[in-house]
Amino acid sequence: MFLNTLTPKFYVALTGTSSLISGLILIFEWWYFRKYGTSFIEQVSVSHLRPLLECKVWRNPLNLFRGAEYNRYTWVTGREPLTYYDMNLSAQDHQTFFTCDSDHLRPADAIMQKAWRERNPQARITAAHEALDLEDCATAYILLAEEEATTIVEAEKLFKQALKIGESCYRRSQQLQHHGAQYEAQHRRDTNVLVYIKRRLAMCSRKLGRTREAVKMMRDLMKEFPLLSMFNIHENLLESLLELQNYADVQAVLAKYDGTNISLPKSATICYTAALPKARAVSDKFSPEAASRRGLSTAEMNAVEAIHRAVEFNPHVPKYLLEMKSLILPPEHILKRGDSEAIAYTFFHLQHWKRVEGALNLLHCTWEGTFRMIPYPLEKGHLFYPYPVCTETADRELLPMFHEVSVYPKKELPFFILFTAGLCSFTAMLALLTHQFPELMGVFAKAFLSTLFAPLNFIMEKVESILPSSLWHQLTRI
Repeated sequence: MFLNTLTPKFYVALTGTSSLISGLILIFEWWYFRKYGTSFIEQVSVSHLRPLLECKVWRNPLNLFRGAEYNRYTWVTGREPLTYYDMNLSAQDHQTFFTCDSDHLRPADAIMQKAWRERNPQARITAAHEALDLEDCATAYILLAEEEATTIVEAEKLFKQALKIGESCYRRSQQLQHHGAQYEAQHRRDTNVLVYIKRRLAMCSRKLGRTREAVKMMRDLMKEFPLLSMFNIHENLLESLLELQNYADVQAVLAKYDGTNISLPKSATICYTAALPKARAVSDKFSPEAASRRGLSTAEMNAVEAIHRAVEFNPHVPKYLLEMKSLILPPEHILKRGDSEAIAYTFFHLQHWKRVEGALNLLHCTWEGTFRMIPYPLEKGHLFYPYPVCTETADRELLPMFHEVSVYPKKELPFFILFTAGLCSFTAMLALLTHQFPELMGVFAKAFLSTLFAPLNFIMEKVESILPSSLWHQLTRI
């Protein structure tokens, strides 16, 4: 009914207004692309729409041992370093990785299936011992190594016992995996168990100072199981290679897992590790004053760009690396680009940044330049990474209450977007009201215009009264 009453004048006005707005947007897009080398609309879409969908919690690849590390912190300070939400996520992970539908066929596996669901730590440890009383069980040794062992040495011994059993189960299930869905599920579970054990053994070697041995174990594990990227073993490898100061191998790993043409890095470890070797090449001689006078060299520009990229991906990390904020034990799960990820990264990598002379100074200058507008030029086409809007809430659940969660200031919506939306809405409303109430809108328009031009009319009257009529006549003729 309403559409049938629309006149041609309405469509002409609507088309003209749409064309005007489209033209303005096209001109602005052309100018923005010429200046920055990227589309403004695409950048805003990525920055403000995609983050609404990105808020996933990940397993911390460098998580500590509960018995040997987290519990020792509790004994000393009386504080719980892990939240219930974090431990609940770990329990879900354990059930996913270490159990399958056929566990009821083996008494020990059936007990462990219940143990992973148990909330009480002592009850879990008791269940693991009960399972071992029945038969050898790799997952029971895993639980004891993680939660009962009070030192890394004890944990390593238990993991070695689990490795013998895990390898035997893996070989057996590998031969039977094609005999049915049940055997396939068992093989998948045994694979997860074996990978987990080998990774934790490599981490034990790293913590006990046998870094080269740890690197070899991680490389072998990545070659044997290249498809199991969910464990993020390459991040463990990167940290160990940095400890050895083997920057050439660090670059080789980054070339595989980072690359220069991908739109988003996978983690803060990838971003900041990629920036560290570039900073190392120039940081010992870098001076902000000298750089502002002569400009940045190519190597300095590469280092600054790499740090910009890292800071934009996770802006919480610099405060921890620069020791402007106190560090706590990292949680067992992290939120990509959140405060929890920044804590986990800094906890293990702060020593590597301190080892490189001037690296933290360069980070400080570039970090200030990113968020305080110090004029370090960016590459053409440089794009800010979208920042998830739910990081603060998720980090609050992952981190203990005594820690103050870092909050990244939310960017306001660009003025051009607000102006365009307001102009379109106002034009559409005027068109609708004019069509529905033409006489009333005419009166309103006349009243609005008379009010708008009232000051001008007043000034003109004053000028006419002051100036002689002959002079005013001559001016009007001119």
